[in-house]
Amino acid sequence: MNDPENTAVLLLAHGTADSVDDIPEFMRHVTGGRPVSQQVIEEVQHRYSLIGHSPMNEITVRQGEVLARELNLPVYVGMRNWKPFIPDVVKKIAADGAVNVIAICLAPQNSRTSVGLYKKAVNGPEGPPFQLDFVESWHDHPLLIEAFVEKLKSGRTQASLDAGAKLPVIFTAHSVPERTIADGDPYEAQTRETAELVAREAELAAEEWKFAFQSQGMSGGTWLGPTVEETILDLKAQGHTGIFVQPIGFLCDHVEVLYDIDIGFQEFAKKHDLRLWRAESLNESPKLIAALAQIVKSRLKQE
Repeated sequence: MNDPENTAVLLLAHGTADSVDDIPEFMRHVTGGRPVSQQVIEEVQHRYSLIGHSPMNEITVRQGEVLARELNLPVYVGMRNWKPFIPDVVKKIAADGAVNVIAICLAPQNSRTSVGLYKKAVNGPEGPPFQLDFVESWHDHPLLIEAFVEKLKSGRTQASLDAGAKLPVIFTAHSVPERTIADGDPYEAQTRETAELVAREAELAAEEWKFAFQSQGMSGGTWLGPTVEETILDLKAQGHTGIFVQPIGFLCDHVEVLYDIDIGFQEFAKKHDLRLWRAESLNESPKLIAALAQIVKSRLKQE
């Protein structure tokens, strides 16, 4: 257990480019320095230009500020692929005198392609300069599930009224290469479990929901499916004319939500004569903040 007197919290996130002009540098961080084709860079720039700006960095900072007030502890935010970079934040935490650090990834389902890389960045080549308590996953935390259910119920109720029928739900999470799962990665099982827990808590019948992977990569290879597009067509074949989407692998608005769902999947649905609605992202949801606070408190020294 950690002593609250000397403890800080570190929230870890993917990070995103501040502007379209930053995309080439951002993509180099995402790929770990591997070359990125001009075609991919231009496609990512196009997507960012359509949404205007990805608010992920600002939302993550606000989540940290709200959590700090809730806990009365210092909360730092570190990004793997953009500023403030995790290694820089680790140095600042050490300079500020923290002895114990509780690190939580704002990706609740564990994968070596996300959480594993965040942990590697915190540890650095010589290990962290403080006692690190790293939360490996929290995909099934009851308050996280409640936060998703709250957004699901309010959004789906209104959307179903607009549609004139109860809408089926597609829960989504970011896809990863199939080779990742073949190596024993827990990500697929954890994303599906999160979806099942949300569906159960929301009292959805088995025929009322499906699960799909979104945002398959542009780098080739086989990525986890089924895709959202395949699932949309599946539901159309069952006679549905509208669909409600809830991403349960993301905690805030960013390009995979604002472009992939709000533009890409919207256009796909419209092309196939379907209407599509989406649940609001959690962003600064009080229940999300409560989940994070409860995780931290469970790791603190009990007096």
